[in-house]
Order: sequence, then structure tokens, then C-alpha cells
Amino acid sequence: MPVYRLEEDIIFPHPSEAEKDGLLAIGGDLSIERLLLAYANGIFPWYSEDTPILWWSPNPRMILFPEKFKISKSLKQKMRNTSYEVRFDTAFEKVIEECKMIKRKGEDGTWIMKEMKEAYIALHHLGFAHSIEIYIENNLVGGLYGVSLGAAFFGESMFSKVSDASKIAMYHLTEFCKKQHFHFIDCQMYTEHLESLGAEELEQSFFLKRLEKAMKGKSIRGSWS
Repeated sequence: MPVYRLEEDIIFPHPSEAEKDGLLAIGGDLSIERLLLAYANGIFPWYSEDTPILWWSPNPRMILFPEKFKISKSLKQKMRNTSYEVRFDTAFEKVIEECKMIKRKGEDGTWIMKEMKEAYIALHHLGFAHSIEIYIENNLVGGLYGVSLGAAFFGESMFSKVSDASKIAMYHLTEFCKKQHFHFIDCQMYTEHLESLGAEELEQSFFLKRLEKAMKGKSIRGSWS
């Protein structure tokens, strides 16, 4: 299938037209309107400094149903025995910067470039992007950020400076999502780490049906703090 080149019009091809690796379109911009349209249709940007903006909709899709989060005995024990504090939306810019700087196995460089960071900070200021932060002795040691739209949370990135800090952040995200009746957390692509937390792969057509239902839910705008 051809990879679509986006121009000024804020439109996307249907996700089913993506390549086997999930690449759907190229070009366009990171405007608020385009990003919100992308997420509402199961599409997200992911690219590097030496490429134009690339838009993806992988098949299958990795998602986590909040009620299926797997909390291990060791994580339960760590949460009981560690004096930590959980905050929501108090340090969004710090979280995204830590996600940018963290070294990841098998990855060279970062996809969170200046324009990406600015775009998600703009979404945060409008109440669409959120962060969950883990503090120990008032030091930020882990967290995650993503986009909330309708009754779904679209996870973007996470980081840990101490063991399991991002898992603790994910646990508190799932608890929040259960209370708010979110349908799922979008994890985008498969990793063993996400699978160990209870995430699973859905064939694209099933994912898009669930996404359509989730988008009928009311978005929780504004700060979650």
C-alpha cells in the first residue's frame, strides 16, 4: 500500500491502509488539531531527527485494560515498604524531559525532540496530556505521560531512575482509569515489559471498534492534580 503524504489539510487515511510495520502517513505538522484527530483515530507520531514526521497505526495494537493490570508480589511489597509520593500533573515538563534523556536498551538517541516536546506541552496546557509522577524524598524518580481523549488514555513514554518506579506510576494510572471508567490504556506497540504488566495485543479491527466506543466518552479536561 502507498504511504500517504500529508499536506496542509488536517486529514488522515484510514488506519487499515497502513503498511505492515504500521506506517500510515508522512509529513503534516504537530498542531493541536492534527494530534487530536490522530489519537481519536488510533494514529500517533513517531520519528527521528533525520526523518520527516511519520504517523503510525500498528496492527496488532498493544493495549492494557485497567482491570487487567498485573501487580506482582515483589511490586506489592515494594509499594508497601517504600515511602513514595504519587502526584498527577505537577511536573509534566520534567517528566517528558526525563523520558527524553533516559537511556533505553537497543535505542540510539531519542524521538522526543524539541518540536515533539513543545507539542505535548501544548496539549498539556489545554488539558489533554497528563503526567503521573513518583517522588521519593521529594525527588522525581519515575513517571509517565500520555494523552487523554474520550474514555481512553494513550500512553506515550515512561521512565525510572530507581527500580520499578515506572511500574508504580502505571499502577496508579490504572487505578485512576478504573475510577474514571476509562475503557483502555493504549500502549501502541508490543514489548515484553508491557506484556508483563498485563497489556495484550488486539487485532486492528477490534481495537478500532473499542476506540470508537471510547471516543464517545466524555474527555476529562484540565489538570488531574
